Amino acid sequence: MFDLVIKDAEIFDGSGARPVRGDVGVTDGRIAAVGGALGAAKETVKADGLALAPGIIDGHTHYDAQITWDPFVDPSPALGVTTAVLGNCGFTIAPCRPADRDLTMRHLTHVEGMSLDALRAGIRWEFESFPQYLDMLERLGVGPNVACFSGHSSVRTWVMGEEATQRAATDEEIGRMAVLVREAMAAGAVGFASSTAEAHNGEGGLPMPSRLAEDKELRALVRAMSESGSGVYMLTKGSKTSIPYLEEIAAEAKRPVVIAALFYSNTNPTAAFTWLQQVNEARARGHQLVAQTSCCPLSMDFTFKSPYLFESMQAWKPAMAAHGVEALKKIYRDPAWRAAVKTELTERRGRLLFNSEWDKLFVVETARQENRAMEGATLGALAKQANKDPLDYILDFALSEELDTMFVAQLLHNNDTEVGKILADPNTHISLSDAGAHLTFFCDAGFGLHLMGHWSRELGVLDLPQAVHRLTGQPAKLFGIQNRGLLREGYAADLMLFDPTTVARGPKKRAHDLPSGAARLTTSAVGLHGVWINGTQVTDAKGFCADPKSRPGQVLRRFSK
Repeated sequence: MFDLVIKDAEIFDGSGARPVRGDVGVTDGRIAAVGGALGAAKETVKADGLALAPGIIDGHTHYDAQITWDPFVDPSPALGVTTAVLGNCGFTIAPCRPADRDLTMRHLTHVEGMSLDALRAGIRWEFESFPQYLDMLERLGVGPNVACFSGHSSVRTWVMGEEATQRAATDEEIGRMAVLVREAMAAGAVGFASSTAEAHNGEGGLPMPSRLAEDKELRALVRAMSESGSGVYMLTKGSKTSIPYLEEIAAEAKRPVVIAALFYSNTNPTAAFTWLQQVNEARARGHQLVAQTSCCPLSMDFTFKSPYLFESMQAWKPAMAAHGVEALKKIYRDPAWRAAVKTELTERRGRLLFNSEWDKLFVVETARQENRAMEGATLGALAKQANKDPLDYILDFALSEELDTMFVAQLLHNNDTEVGKILADPNTHISLSDAGAHLTFFCDAGFGLHLMGHWSRELGVLDLPQAVHRLTGQPAKLFGIQNRGLLREGYAADLMLFDPTTVARGPKKRAHDLPSGAARLTTSAVGLHGVWINGTQVTDAKGFCADPKSRPGQVLRRFSK
């Protein structure tokens, strides 16, 4: 007798093959049979022709902190995710000495848009080393399955302290970092993650530690990772890190290099395709480069108390270094500072996160009642109506509301025709949910549902078998995740039951449920009827349904060579 049988489903097995109609039987958390009418079970779910697929593998999350107070990393399991990869960009919380904990949290507040109050109230610091962090997660239990990167910025901070954000490392320090990376790989890291992206700044506008790494440091740490014979090098690259350079890294390490973040820009329309062409040419030469992209438009909610979209600009550094709202307001009023920002916006147009597309920047919520009529208007239109420069207008408006105005910017990846070409490339890794980070800016944790609904059903860029493959079997192979990502006998029963005619992500909504009551954006699923993690149901047609005390997930610590 099976523990569970899901009967009469359209089975999408994760390989990209056409679906077949049949049943799936589960015993002891694993798939025991796939085929025609199966026998008796302790529990039977009638699919009645709904689609059954492996659970989604989210390859780019930042749940490293949240998982210590929220083992189910809400909302991902309710959006079809059964496995989450943590530690992307190298922004981990392990290793971390007690003396560096507050510095680490303050950096995360800036670089990943996390609430400092929530981090201070929520993180369980029952570890110092990376192996101890994995041990703690196993001891406490996890909701979904998780795999964790060894993070460059944390490794650098452990060795160099506050100087990690200020200077290059010595040879002796690089050697000590390499020891930590080897230790992490031996303990079960999925790989090594880093960032050279200009937008990645910590407290006071200082570069995140990994951005100070010289070539010899980067090569030494990737080499330390590769000595295990497994592992993925994940990098969020900046403008000065070239694809040919990363091809050299891949050739030397003989390991996959996952490169984020491939976004299409209306103001620099050829850049993404040049990047993708270089990656594919490297792959043709036998070097494992993988471009990581998103299937969601990059949009951000923000106030001018923390305007992440501007913070990759050199001219914005004084504002990032300001302490307190009054100091920030003084800088925003400074005509010389405004002139410097305007100059950089002009000179670097097409190479920034925000590229002066004022018609794609909207007022979401005003702080003063008399301004309510402006909600939904674009800053381009409002500035034109006032006969003012758009930067002057938005800063003056924000200052008039004590910097409490909520805006939204539609930044990148918002041209369906061009983005569709990137998603149709069979070798791009579709992920970049950033789940767990930028909680007040956006919520893309439902990216997989959006891929199956918008891109597959509505636009036909991918057929549904391929869309499922890109969310399941493909990332499982990329990260070396064993016995997951496919519906095969003996594989883990990570399952997703959904209606292909309606599947989608729901509208975003604001919740105030983080530790300390901090706010975040979240979303719900449409057309999702069930999610099982290792055979345990965690989501039904109404949403999350698991016992909050249950811990059906596994901390993944062994990966394919």
